Amino acid sequence: MVAGFTVASAAVPLGAAAPSLLPPTGVLLVGTYNGVSGQFSSVQAAVNAAKPGDWILIGPGDYKTTSDAAPAGAPQFPAGVLITTRGLHLRGMDRNAVVIDGTKPGSPRCSKRESDQNFGPIGSGGAEGLNGILVWKADNVWVQNLTVCNFLAGSGGQTGNEIWWNGGSNGVQIGGWGFIGSYLTATTDFYSTEATAAQYGIFSSNWSGGTWDRTYASNFNDSGYYIGACQQACNQVVNDAWAEYNALGYSGSNSGGNLVVANSQFDNNEDGFDTNSQNGDNPPPQNGACPKNGISPITHTHSCWVFIHNYVHDNNNPNVPSLGSAAAGPVGTGLSISGGRNDTVMDNLFANNGAWGAIFVPYPDSGAPCTGGTLTPVACLYDESGLALVGNAFNHNGFFKNPTNGDFAAANLEPGPPDCFGGNVKEGGGAPSTSPPDLQALYPNCTGRVALPDLNALFVDEVACDSESVTIGPIKGSQACLPGSYYPRRTSVIMHPLPPGLPSMQDPCSGVPTNPWCPPTRP
Repeated sequence: MVAGFTVASAAVPLGAAAPSLLPPTGVLLVGTYNGVSGQFSSVQAAVNAAKPGDWILIGPGDYKTTSDAAPAGAPQFPAGVLITTRGLHLRGMDRNAVVIDGTKPGSPRCSKRESDQNFGPIGSGGAEGLNGILVWKADNVWVQNLTVCNFLAGSGGQTGNEIWWNGGSNGVQIGGWGFIGSYLTATTDFYSTEATAAQYGIFSSNWSGGTWDRTYASNFNDSGYYIGACQQACNQVVNDAWAEYNALGYSGSNSGGNLVVANSQFDNNEDGFDTNSQNGDNPPPQNGACPKNGISPITHTHSCWVFIHNYVHDNNNPNVPSLGSAAAGPVGTGLSISGGRNDTVMDNLFANNGAWGAIFVPYPDSGAPCTGGTLTPVACLYDESGLALVGNAFNHNGFFKNPTNGDFAAANLEPGPPDCFGGNVKEGGGAPSTSPPDLQALYPNCTGRVALPDLNALFVDEVACDSESVTIGPIKGSQACLPGSYYPRRTSVIMHPLPPGLPSMQDPCSGVPTNPWCPPTRP
């Protein structure tokens, strides 16, 4: 319960990931548990020995990366633990005590010292970085009840990701189906420069079908969570997630269709939550419309991308790692939908975000091919349209007190289906503060009919000022912070420790075939 707002889960269907249909054929044990030694001392050795459907249980310990592997034909994705076998169940016996660690052997757990870091294999451009657990085009793999830390980026550009279900990044098609990730912690304790900072915590790309449940991600220079390149076939659920101290708590490029983010908390990030259309993780745009013109059981509309029952607060932190387009996330913003379409934001609480609680804005990206956008002389423009902000509560947003700062705001640069705003309230009474003013009265219904753009130029310029972007408007060089404008700027990067008491699985033997660690009769 937070400020009169209850995070409830009953209305949100889970289980977008189909469990493996393969019968379990064995249980492989890594390390020691309750004094009983397993057959393997390294996670990768057990993965290499496993067959489809097997369980791999990992005893408490700090599992350092002593080698790396990359998928066949994809050397740009080196990982400390590489999984290419479908249907595996990888489970730690204690979320907080089983650590897949990117630092060197002999160093403290998730060490902060630079000399303790493993910067990955050496390529032509130098150290290439390393991924943590990489699931490569292997359907229905479960990763549960463990912590992953300090896997860092490098010259290769495809590293620095702690847990990644990768269906073929940089492709334009789905390459993986189904997963479960639960009771997971992803973090890093090390920061030197953005070039080697950890990029993403819990990540899926080019994938359809999956559930993340009871997870935590912090200290990443792009986002704690990322779902991208799944077009309108994502079919994923994020439930009970907690993202803090990241550039973006969540980022989702070109991810739409059936995608639900529910019962989660986004706080102390630069920008709490951001989904967008862009020229990258193709194909764009981000489109939350239900496939085949279907109806969502949650919204009862044609919008199947749903952000519901979340607590988004205190996202005013510029002193986080941040790089590239993620660094342009407007500090002080709870939620940004940038160039997205047909998404629904409902029944959430937005509180203590200094710039805006929620914003709907266009997204200008670079040049051709500009699939799904409008190619202009200065940018590939993705305008947002058909978004719904309904039934949310707002409390103490906009306290930076720049022009247009407040509870929520929107702008469109092109004609299209207008956004709609209804039933949003101010906690404690009164009407939410909006830009343009009286936004709920102006656009109370999502009609789907084409309307003229509402440029809201002052708001657009404020977003550009906040994000320190060159331009977000139609005129090149249009950014201009007004005299007296104030948005916090980064003074240093501060890395934060994990919060105490992240919950572990109550019974890590649940569902596992009988084995020396999970006898048939357990207390």
